[in-house]
Amino acid sequence: MSKKKLLRVFASYYRPHYKLLIIDMICAILIAGIDLIFPMMTRRITGTILPSGAMHTFWMFVIAMVVMYIVRTILQYIVNYWGHILGVKMEYDMRKDLFSHLQTLPFRFYDKNRTGHLMSRMINDLNEITELAHHGPEDLLLSVIMLVGSFIMLIRIEWRLAIILYLLVPLMLWFALTYRKRMSNSFKELRVKLADVNAQLESSISGVRVSKSFTNEAYEEEKFGKGNKRFRSSKYVAYKHMAVFQTGIQYFSNMLNVIVVAVGGYFIYKRWMNIADLLAFIMYVGVFLQPIARLSNFMQQFESGMTGVERFVEIMDVDPDIIDAPDAKELKDVHGEIGFENVSFSYDGNEKVLQNIDINIPAGKSIALVGPSGGGKTTMCHLIPRFYEVKEGSIKIDGRDIRDYTLVSLRKNIGLVQQDIFLFAGTIGENIRYGRIDATDQEVEEAARRANIHDFISTLPDGYDTQVGERGLRLSGGQKQRISIARVFLKNPPILLLDEATSALDNETEIKIQRSLEQLSHGRTSLIIAHRLSTIKNADRILVLTEEGVVEEGSHDELMEKGGVYAGLYKSQFKTLNSDDKILGWGDDDE
Repeated sequence: MSKKKLLRVFASYYRPHYKLLIIDMICAILIAGIDLIFPMMTRRITGTILPSGAMHTFWMFVIAMVVMYIVRTILQYIVNYWGHILGVKMEYDMRKDLFSHLQTLPFRFYDKNRTGHLMSRMINDLNEITELAHHGPEDLLLSVIMLVGSFIMLIRIEWRLAIILYLLVPLMLWFALTYRKRMSNSFKELRVKLADVNAQLESSISGVRVSKSFTNEAYEEEKFGKGNKRFRSSKYVAYKHMAVFQTGIQYFSNMLNVIVVAVGGYFIYKRWMNIADLLAFIMYVGVFLQPIARLSNFMQQFESGMTGVERFVEIMDVDPDIIDAPDAKELKDVHGEIGFENVSFSYDGNEKVLQNIDINIPAGKSIALVGPSGGGKTTMCHLIPRFYEVKEGSIKIDGRDIRDYTLVSLRKNIGLVQQDIFLFAGTIGENIRYGRIDATDQEVEEAARRANIHDFISTLPDGYDTQVGERGLRLSGGQKQRISIARVFLKNPPILLLDEATSALDNETEIKIQRSLEQLSHGRTSLIIAHRLSTIKNADRILVLTEEGVVEEGSHDELMEKGGVYAGLYKSQFKTLNSDDKILGWGDDDE
């Protein structure tokens, strides 16, 4: 990725905060001016005022210097505080834009990228941008002013010594540029290794209960240790290059002082300059070295910060492949008729999960999908709200291709209860209200009642304000399932997609939930995925989906009479295994 593009993207985030940038730059210029004036005032005092005995003028100069440095202190505070605030604001804007962009990316993107890597780009990479945003323009401006200004002052004092001094500058620049590339590569590698550590950490913490249950703590420590060692090794390399760079710059700086003392002493001996000139010259060498030190720090910040910008831009350049068509319409007054017309789909572009599916689901009817794992049942549920995009064929709602509707209006009219339940860290009430953010407490409670979870919530000390823990770990599987169902009750959509909506419930609760779901499904189009066939006996139509497509369809009674695939599945599932009449399950997903 070109530096020009990265700088253009980075610079665009200054635009909303240009006033702070201007204030920061003005203060930095004034600070540079004061630093350039001070040595010349010292030269005047030591070379002219004190030898002439003009003590009144001497004290006036001292008072002026005190005032100058009071003003400089105020300016430095503004630069240090408001300059960093500028960086913080830019970091905030970039992090906000990155998060907003992540919300637009499809499931396919998250299938390929680990959560820990994305978190590292969002948090760690953008942290460096605060320092670069503040110090970058300031350091460059100050360096130019002080290098040019100090050179002019040095020429005025003793041009021959100034030229000798500046002959070393190209050598210093060559050294800096040579090691800049090495620092750039090492800090970029450091970011990658840090993202790997974050990804491993996120995975291990999320799966800590699994690792404990299998007593694999030592294995997890070993895995994390390998990534942590790679990160450590990358830091060794990065800091080695940084140390060589900074040490080299410091060496050149020290040599400049030696040259000034040696050559300046010789010039005094030859009476080409006096002691006051040498004192001022040495002070200006210090002023001259400041921008070099600033440039040294800037190079490090620039490489580290621009690496973060590059990783930021990499994600921002990922275009969402599921977007609204230019002439997309809102989905309104939904009847709920759903049609699959010759739909084929593949996740990887090769092996097809769905092949030439033709299905029509009349408005207001409940259709059940059954079949062995891998048949594509969950995939069909994900295609209707356009979590993935159909490449062959089309899916229609009320006779119109779903790609002709806006994504927001399409998904607002679809309620999905998935087999894999996810609850956000927060309260029970907040998780139910996720179905409709502006719902009242009464509406949340009513949704919970219909999902048969209100009585349980009422027994908790904090009721609806009870914290569920990360991913709902403080609740049982059935309780989480019912909360997710309550969210759909609250959303109250015209189209329902129930992907194993009662899979985590006991038989008694399942019966109650089935009644609630039947009540909710009444008059709405419902697509039900079920492995427990007892839950879909009353569906208007049952479709048997296998790798070959839809091989059977009809009501429960019709399919049982046929004695085909469905009848075989039903009989095998309800076959008595022992005196407890345990049910034989035959699959849990289709991926």
